[in-house]
Amino acid sequence: MARPRIFVSSTYYDFKHVRSSLDNFIETLGFESVLSEKGEIAFTPDVPLDESCYREASSTDIFVLIIGGRYGSSASTEEKKPSRSFFERYDSITRKEYDSALSRDIPIYILIEQNVYSEYHTYLRNKGNEKIEYAHVDSVNIFRLIDDILSKPRNNPVHTFERFSEIESWLREQWAGIFRELLQRMSGQKQIATLSAQVETLSAINMTLQRYLEAVISKVSPENAPELIETERKRLGEFEQLEALKRNNFFQSALSANTGVKNFKEALFEAKTYNDFVLKIGKKSVNPDLTKALLRHENMPQSMKDINDARVILGKKPFPILTEKK
Repeated sequence: MARPRIFVSSTYYDFKHVRSSLDNFIETLGFESVLSEKGEIAFTPDVPLDESCYREASSTDIFVLIIGGRYGSSASTEEKKPSRSFFERYDSITRKEYDSALSRDIPIYILIEQNVYSEYHTYLRNKGNEKIEYAHVDSVNIFRLIDDILSKPRNNPVHTFERFSEIESWLREQWAGIFRELLQRMSGQKQIATLSAQVETLSAINMTLQRYLEAVISKVSPENAPELIETERKRLGEFEQLEALKRNNFFQSALSANTGVKNFKEALFEAKTYNDFVLKIGKKSVNPDLTKALLRHENMPQSMKDINDARVILGKKPFPILTEKK
C-alpha cells in the first residue's frame, strides 16, 4: 500500500539534527519522509539541482517547513553573488520549495524557532528601518517569508518550538486530526449521497414550477410576460454566477477574507490582464498588503488556472499565463 509522502524543507546545517529526528519520527508513523540529504530525490541533468527539489516538493502529500535563523542559499533563478546584504530581497531554495507546495495546495505545516518568531514582532514594529540589527536571523527575508505565510487566509498553521519534542508532539496531534476528519467524512458519505439525490429532485421540481409559472404569466399578462420572464432569468443567472465564483478555489484561498464576491466579479470582468485585475481588486480591499500578496500568484500555475476558471464563468477569455521570470 502506498504510504503518504512528507517533504521536509529547511536550511540544512543549523537543523541537521532536527531533520534527522524528524526523519525517524515520520518513518515510525509508517509514512515516507522526503529529505534532500537522503538521496531519494531524482535530479534531472538538464535543469538546476534546486528545480528538482521544487518538483519533488510539489508532488508530495504533506509539506513541513522549518524556519530558523538562516535564510539559505539563493535559488538558481537568482543572480549569483558572492555575498548579499542583510536587507537585500531574494528568493532562497527553501522559500521556493514552500512556494512550489503552496501552488499545488498541498497541506502545509510551518514550524518556527521561538527566538526567530519573537524577533519577528520586533521586525513588525521596525519595517523600513535598515539601521536596526537583529540577533537571531541572517537575512530580513526570513521575516518577509513569515509575513507572507501569516497573510494567507488558510493552509498556514504555525507552531513555535525550542525543542524537537515540541515539533513531534504538534505534528502528531495535527496528523491525528486529519485522520479523524477523514473517518468522519467517510461516515458521512452516505448522508451526502442521499442529500445529493434530494437536491437533484428539487432542481427538477424547480424547473417544472418555472415552466408552469412562465406559462401562467404568458396567459394572464401576455404584453408584460416576455420582459418579466427575461428579467427573472437574468436575475437567476447572476445569482448562479455569484455562487459559482464563491466556490472558486482562487477566491476561497486568496480573497474571501479580504473582499466580497461581488468585488471579485467586477474586478475580474473589467480587467484585461492579471496585473490589471490585481490593481482593481486591491482598490476594493481594506487590506493594504493584498496587492503584494496577489502578485506572487502570477507565477503559480494552479492559481492562474483557478482564476481563469473564474473568468470562464463570466464568459471572459483567460488571462495569459506567464512563465516564471529567470
